[in-house]
Amino acid sequence: MSIPSSSHPSLQKPAPTSNPPTSNITTTPTTTSPPPTPQTNPLEAKKIASLQAKITALQVQIQETEEKQKEVDAKLKHTDTQATVKAHIKLLHDYNEIRDVGQGLMGIIADTKGVRVRDVYQDFGVGEGD
Repeated sequence: MSIPSSSHPSLQKPAPTSNPPTSNITTTPTTTSPPPTPQTNPLEAKKIASLQAKITALQVQIQETEEKQKEVDAKLKHTDTQATVKAHIKLLHDYNEIRDVGQGLMGIIADTKGVRVRDVYQDFGVGEGD
């Protein structure tokens, strides 16, 4: 004769005797202050306005350079290859200088605003390929 396992005292699981311990440590949320805004700091507002004026001037300069490039491209169709290469190298050099200044200004704006450079690029509509 066999004894059912559920009725045999050695095979039954003991009942839990207490609840698991709880921690008495409480945490306080940390707060960080938002970056200063132009409304709170007039000096930064002037810096931002100055930088935005420089960016606008650089954008105009880029447009002028692109127009010159179109004119040069039209002229280059009737010139020799060495002159074409030299002209393109000059245009690339001009473009790279303008781009470097623009990126530097974007970095300064990001530092001033306390945000990432990527966020500033998005604010000005600059894509990754630009």
